[in-house]
Amino acid sequence: MQRLSGLDASFLYLETPAQVLHVCGLLTLDGSTMPGGYDFERFKEKLAERVELIPAFRRKLHNPLWNLTHPVWVEDEDFDLEAHVHRIGVPAPGDRRELADLCAHIAGQRLDRAQPLWQLYVIEGLADGGIAVLLKMHHASVDGVGGASLITYLAGLEPDAPPPEIARDERHNGGVPGRRALLGAGLTSFAKRPAEVVKLLPDLLGLVPKWLGKALQGKGMPVPFTAPRTSFNGTITAHRSVAYTSLDLDEVKQIKNAFGVTVNDVVLAVVSGALRRFLLDRGELPEDPLVATVPVSVHERTERDHGSNKVSAFFASLPTHLEDPAARVFMLAESNRQSKDHHHDIHADMLQDWAQFSAATMFGLAVRAYSALRLAERHPVVHNLVVSNVPGPPMPLYLLGCRITGLYPLGPVFHGAGLNVTVLSNAGRVDVGLLGARELTGDLWPLADHFPDALEELLKATS
Repeated sequence: MQRLSGLDASFLYLETPAQVLHVCGLLTLDGSTMPGGYDFERFKEKLAERVELIPAFRRKLHNPLWNLTHPVWVEDEDFDLEAHVHRIGVPAPGDRRELADLCAHIAGQRLDRAQPLWQLYVIEGLADGGIAVLLKMHHASVDGVGGASLITYLAGLEPDAPPPEIARDERHNGGVPGRRALLGAGLTSFAKRPAEVVKLLPDLLGLVPKWLGKALQGKGMPVPFTAPRTSFNGTITAHRSVAYTSLDLDEVKQIKNAFGVTVNDVVLAVVSGALRRFLLDRGELPEDPLVATVPVSVHERTERDHGSNKVSAFFASLPTHLEDPAARVFMLAESNRQSKDHHHDIHADMLQDWAQFSAATMFGLAVRAYSALRLAERHPVVHNLVVSNVPGPPMPLYLLGCRITGLYPLGPVFHGAGLNVTVLSNAGRVDVGLLGARELTGDLWPLADHFPDALEELLKATS
């Protein structure tokens, strides 16, 4: 029985029609590299070969009334690829704005929980003659690293690369568990919870004063509820705005080497510079630095092998208030060092362990009340936005025969933080995906266009 972890399930419980919690990947492709030239039907045939081998694409939720804990994944015996793959055309003239608007519309729609939680849209009619693919998967099924890995399963190093080799016994999900087995497992889980809480409490009680002490002394990450308010810190709706851009990885590394910092420091410095210009243009640049939530993969540190989401997070201070780009880099390098040290005080599995006690009804009622009462606008800002940095493929990949020319991740937004910036390295490039709550962020192309400017600003500061 493959049960969702509490962290996986929390993405289901916290979802509403406005706060949709799936992740998307926009891939731009060169269809001319496909052997024999691009053809949608052959593209779909190649996809079907791989979906048959990869169980994550064929599993669906099973959550009957007698299930007393988190849902389980089961094989969809009636799986139909036609229900998940869609061929659509981008409106004329088919440039980046039309493509992004189409993706924003799709990103704002919930996935059907009666089906495996993913959809793939093949988008034709682009002005440059290429094609695009938008892959949408629920966060309950994948985290950022897991999503990137699934894309590599669909891709290859050559246009005619064969499907991945997956052992026969790993190609299928479990079947539907019997009522007695499901009920028994739920009762056992409930019986163990008091002991599990007692086991976890000492670590939490010991951590809180230590963690708060560092934060209040300015020796760690920013304290929640201390972020300055911006226009994208409010109650969100289901309407989305999307934009994207791409940077040269060698230039990012050149800046890294010149300042003696990390690639992640430079990425956050570029994000800070772009946000500074964006907020200045809107006449709302705060006097204090912005606060970003930065998800962190714990795949290499976790002691748990259960669940799809193996992630933690820390708060990062983005020095948008500083005019000097070099000063922003040095401040980020120091604050990131402190934040990471501070974050490592927290056990890699603490978030996953406590998430096991998440309750569907309580979480659902709470997030709906939070939205209806517009509480995000009534209390101090927890954080301004989410910024993710996901490692991607270092070499060129071919998706079902088509060369991937751009790989733009689009993460979810939340009430109170209506902007998500996700960065992914891709074959010598740094691809940036921007997704926002449209009523709060408005058009995101001005922000996307500030990213190359922010990078150039940093390059000039190295000379």
